[in-house]
Amino acid sequence: MERSVEELLNFGVVIIDKPKGPTSHQVSAWVRDILHIKKTGHAGTLDPKVTGVLPVALGRATKLINLLHLVPKEYVGVMRLHKDFDENKLRKVMKEFEGEIYQVPPLRSAVARRLRKRKIYSLEILDILERNVLFRAKVESGTYIRTLCNDIGEAMCIGAHMEDLRRTATGHFREENAHTLQDLLDAYIFWKEDGEEKYIRKVIRPAEDIVSFLPRIIVKDSAVDALAHGAPLYKPGVLEMDEVNKRDYVALYTSAGELISVSVAVLENDIIAKPFRVVIDSGRHSSS
Repeated sequence: MERSVEELLNFGVVIIDKPKGPTSHQVSAWVRDILHIKKTGHAGTLDPKVTGVLPVALGRATKLINLLHLVPKEYVGVMRLHKDFDENKLRKVMKEFEGEIYQVPPLRSAVARRLRKRKIYSLEILDILERNVLFRAKVESGTYIRTLCNDIGEAMCIGAHMEDLRRTATGHFREENAHTLQDLLDAYIFWKEDGEEKYIRKVIRPAEDIVSFLPRIIVKDSAVDALAHGAPLYKPGVLEMDEVNKRDYVALYTSAGELISVSVAVLENDIIAKPFRVVIDSGRHSSS
């Protein structure tokens, strides 16, 4: 948080409350244009009609944004069944969808239509009004809620479709952390025209927040320069370390809390981890 606003614009993340209408790509482009920066990237594409949590990475942080595919997503939606139904049967059927399921992405999806395995962590009915069912779902990244609703309708033998959907969380980023595009624009204008940083610092979070769910390794200052140039992390360079398993993604930090890289745990022959995404500016550190 000691970074300047300019540094946050080059290595930060904004949690946008995506409105209904535009694509996720369009929202990411609007963030880029509002902040007058060269590069943005979003995590977890939402259909144009779907609203809610859309993390958008700024500048160098775009190297990290795809790591959010590792975290669960949460949704609140409305499923409309096509005929009258027995509530107890619906609850039983929806309970059977918890756990591992197989899905084929919908026709309009941007990915290949092949059978995929996904995990449904929880599926809860919140309210029922006639044929409309308000539900909450916590699912593995890449799960299609529209397809889930269709499959539940088939299992009920009466058909169903997704009427409305809102993403309420992407991992540790929740809707209470989200800001509208207008919030972002206002914060940028207050900073640019009046020098007021309070609002833009509230909207733009340090890029380290993207990977805060990963195990942490704090490294010695003497090792930072080599790591910044893509070297593996060796045991003598470790200052502190969370519990880590082989092949885990881990986040490497300087003693000041600045993210160096996301690496993959090796834990063999004195090698602790090998780099996956190096994000620190190598010109800012020296081995001295």
